[in-house]
Amino acid sequence: MDVLTQLTFIERGVLAGIIIGFIAPIVGAFLLVRRVSIITESISHITLAGISAGVFIGTLGSWFTIVNPMYVGVLFALIGALVTERLRTVYKHFQELAVPIILSTAIGMSAIFISLARTGYNEWYGYLFGSIVSVTISDLYFILLTAVSVLVIITLFYKEFISISFDQEFAKVSGIPLKTVNFMFALLTALVISLSMKVVGILLVGALVVIPVATSIQVARSFKQLVVYGIVFAQMAMLSGLFFSYQFSIATGGMIVVMSLLILILILLIKKVQAKSRRA
Repeated sequence: MDVLTQLTFIERGVLAGIIIGFIAPIVGAFLLVRRVSIITESISHITLAGISAGVFIGTLGSWFTIVNPMYVGVLFALIGALVTERLRTVYKHFQELAVPIILSTAIGMSAIFISLARTGYNEWYGYLFGSIVSVTISDLYFILLTAVSVLVIITLFYKEFISISFDQEFAKVSGIPLKTVNFMFALLTALVISLSMKVVGILLVGALVVIPVATSIQVARSFKQLVVYGIVFAQMAMLSGLFFSYQFSIATGGMIVVMSLLILILILLIKKVQAKSRRA
């Protein structure tokens, strides 16, 4: 851990990006197979509500300046993930309703807290769109701890996650506690969004979870390949995005997402060319 304290601000940002680029596609692969990738948008927006609440609390007086908005955002993300999963069980035949309910509620809460906080533009820019230069040593510790927690949860519940992702009926017959595992997966998604928001930005973190895996599914032939290729594409987008973001002073999250999209377009073009060559 002493090595981490000696890193420069750029090295901290790059290390955080590499960790996020490794973790996000793993969870993204499960979300893709379960066809619930859109859930990342609702949880990321409820996280924004938490961050704005944390910023507002910090403006209430000197006693509240110790409140870190990012940790309040994590708390909201965990609660939002559990509520989302609960709504999915309430609306069994209309599970997609959980996303717009949480999403619209989160946006409304964010608007209220942001207007009450009355802080400047720069206060929100990093939270919304990410920044490579704003990763502190405490942020890096948080990202590392969260990443380890995510890997431990996936390792412990891997078979259950696989069973539920591919066939919930079989999983239920096999005795797997669906409700418990689904709640664990919801918490897992919240943790990934929480660890990613500092670098990618809360509005764009869903894209990092989804786009590399959407690219991976174009070339993968198994679930393991889906995860591996997803990690490769995520790292390519992350490192190139961080580089161009720093070189041209562009929003980090936006650049990472654009690079992810360019990689996806490139893969689609390559597949199209290959398909034409086979028909020729």
